[in-house]
Amino acid sequence: MKTVIATEQTQREDAYYVRKEVFVKEQEVPIEIEIDELEDKATHFVIYNDDKKPQAAARLRIIEGSKAKLERICVLKEARSFGLGHKLLEALETEAIANGAKEAVMHAQVQALPFYEKKGYKAVSEPFEEAGITHVKMTKTLSV
Repeated sequence: MKTVIATEQTQREDAYYVRKEVFVKEQEVPIEIEIDELEDKATHFVIYNDDKKPQAAARLRIIEGSKAKLERICVLKEARSFGLGHKLLEALETEAIANGAKEAVMHAQVQALPFYEKKGYKAVSEPFEEAGITHVKMTKTLSV
């Protein structure tokens, strides 16, 4: 498995493919919510398998100067037992730190809370609806 920052349009399309499979098809998020006006302001990540097929994706935005917003973190259903979520988080956090971020923030789906809590994230809000799915805001202090 190889994690890349999508610098080419084909890689970005691969990230969109994974996101559409997970969020649009599997979780029924409308495409116009999933692919939004923030795409060009984000750094996109893709994890490829050994056959160069996209398996996982995420995006990162630096906001408010020293905060990194981790977004659209997803892994294809058939690839969920290979630790790709951990690899994505590691890549996102590394890039956030490289861009001067001191804190990571995300809106996590409630079913993923145990995963993020194990990675050091803390829930800092009451549950709320986003794209028809219950989320909570989570944060983590990033260290070099």
